Amino acid sequence: MTGTVAVVTGAAGDIGLAIAQRLSDNHDKIILADIDAEAVAKLCDGRNERFVPATCDVTNEADCAELATFAACHGSVNALINNAGAARAASLGETTAEINRQDIALNLEAAFLTFKAFETALKKSRGSIVNIASVNGLAVFGHPAYSAAKAGLIHLTKLIAVEYGKYGIRCNAIAPGTVKTQAWEARAAANPNVFEDAKRWYPLQRVVDPTDVANAVAFLSGNEASAITGVCLAVDCGLLAGQAELARTFSQSDNY
Repeated sequence: MTGTVAVVTGAAGDIGLAIAQRLSDNHDKIILADIDAEAVAKLCDGRNERFVPATCDVTNEADCAELATFAACHGSVNALINNAGAARAASLGETTAEINRQDIALNLEAAFLTFKAFETALKKSRGSIVNIASVNGLAVFGHPAYSAAKAGLIHLTKLIAVEYGKYGIRCNAIAPGTVKTQAWEARAAANPNVFEDAKRWYPLQRVVDPTDVANAVAFLSGNEASAITGVCLAVDCGLLAGQAELARTFSQSDNY
């Protein structure tokens, strides 16, 4: 096979699927990798002829190596999207040593393992890596183990960009804010107004959609961003820029 291939981990989720759909516009094959074999197989069943399902535990070094071998059978891998991730305990008081290890393994170490597995392929293609981090890696919004791992992922992004730039490899990160996905269903069930309540903290008065993240991935992994590497792009509807409510409190101006 000689076509271009993009690999998306954590592809069974809403964000992973949106990224895969967007990247299928300019790649011959999209490898949808996820630990949930059944879920990713269903996503690939008749949805998009360019989708190829793959089962992979990205916290397992051998699995990552097998994924790289499998992807190479479908063409030249020129985009690796490290999207797999999850948050567990909401506070330090609830965080156990095991939860801390699990969150670091999935949200930080896994990106290192996939990068090492695809290192040779990305050198050959002068490819691009996009790591899906989080605003939690840049400020405190709860889920401390997840957040610390995402902060590490942002720094790993810079490390790869600096050391592997000489091979033509670019590495960037995206830090989404609150994204409206199925993962929020439990919270929405407990509080049907959770998204409405969250809007007041976002200058754009809305939360992020999976397609917003996918569009940013397509840009950073594509030729239009050929001079961009080592950055972390916030896709957060303005959350990190500041809060109008707080500005209104201090300034006492109704313009906020």
